[in-house]
Amino acid sequence: MRTPATDRGRLLLVLAALTAVTVFTATVPLLRDWFDLRVYHGAVDSWIHHGGRLYDYRVPGTAYGFTYPPFAAVAMLPMALLGLRAAIAVGLLLNLAALAVVLRLLTGRTWRRYGWYGCALGACALALFEPLRDTFSFGQVNLLLLALVLIDAWLLATGRERWAGIGIGLAAAVKLTPALFIALLLVARRGRAAAVATVVALAATGFAALVAPDASRFYWTDALWDTSRVGRLDYVSNQSLQGVLARLGEPDRALWAVAVLLTLGVWTVRARRAAAAGDWAAAFALTGLTACLVSPITWVHHLVWLLPSFAVLVRRGHPRIAGALYAVLCTSVVWLWFDDASGVDGFLGGNTYTWITLGLLLWLPVAQPRAAGPNRARSARAIAPAPSPAAARTTHVASQPGPAGAGDFGAAAAATGAASGPGRGLARNASSEPTGSTRPAAPNPQSSSARASS
Repeated sequence: MRTPATDRGRLLLVLAALTAVTVFTATVPLLRDWFDLRVYHGAVDSWIHHGGRLYDYRVPGTAYGFTYPPFAAVAMLPMALLGLRAAIAVGLLLNLAALAVVLRLLTGRTWRRYGWYGCALGACALALFEPLRDTFSFGQVNLLLLALVLIDAWLLATGRERWAGIGIGLAAAVKLTPALFIALLLVARRGRAAAVATVVALAATGFAALVAPDASRFYWTDALWDTSRVGRLDYVSNQSLQGVLARLGEPDRALWAVAVLLTLGVWTVRARRAAAAGDWAAAFALTGLTACLVSPITWVHHLVWLLPSFAVLVRRGHPRIAGALYAVLCTSVVWLWFDDASGVDGFLGGNTYTWITLGLLLWLPVAQPRAAGPNRARSARAIAPAPSPAAARTTHVASQPGPAGAGDFGAAAAATGAASGPGRGLARNASSEPTGSTRPAAPNPQSSSARASS
């Protein structure tokens, strides 16, 4: 399909795309009614202003309340100064800012070459992505955590390792899943960054224990182990390995543990290879995929952690594959099995997002580790002919820092891909129901007022 050659044609195409996105969003997805943000605001408001216990709060009419570690509640304390509508507005602005940071880190400055037209079409595509839609509609925090983690990826990729680990540590203190990135730092033999992340996470957790000792004691001894507080494991929105097994009616935790260990084994091999090649974009993308798979509960909106994988696919010369997988994640297809995920069709279709995540973990292109060691480098210098004056001048010019993009996480990752691995070709071519609702399912979940949350 050829793109319009005139600005008028491009404007018409953007308006048509915007209309299609608006109609789709108004008719197909489930609307979440800021459910998670209402949980956060209600729990903090009850805790601060009404003397309630943090983990006793329930959203009126539901059995669901606050499920994050106490530090998350401490970080959300400013909500107690705001009404619900103001909190929703602030949450929306924070998510927009976090999305801007994530896109900047994943794309570098390459977005500028596409101008207003490309950016407008990109915004329409992002508005269709179901995990993003749900993150905004729920008022969730996953984009903020992804931004914190990717800042550390950028620090590592651009040689600013002195500060690496702070973002990961804060993210792990707010929510436990990002703690897997600390394991990535250990696998990658970045001991200092791993230590920084661990100290930050423990310090934040300890600070929360000082501020809210009773809530901390209850969370770490009781609430953490009670998955029923979060929702049903077999609910179709749970697109983790545990969710697949639960929908199969397989309650054996030993089988899930085996699946988790195998997944972690694959991740360790692939992440170590990526880190050894300096391919931090792939290493962090693989870790986000693995965290979604091994977590007991991974709601659809948690899959914003897949965004770095799509950036890696595009950068490594697989835009069509990235586009096809991205398109599937825009369709809300898993909700077709909202009522009944049994049978072969339920196993394949109801777990579609899990299969995509698993496939990306196994297949995502990773740069090859650099094999040349000091001795090999010396030998190469010894047998190399002396450079001519013209060659020396060419080398000097080529070694100068580039313009826009130098020092970007995206640019550093693209350079890694150009140096080795599959990226060489690319480099050459310039009112709602919570998620675990136990109420009877509506006959048409796509258009029903019954909604899902986290």
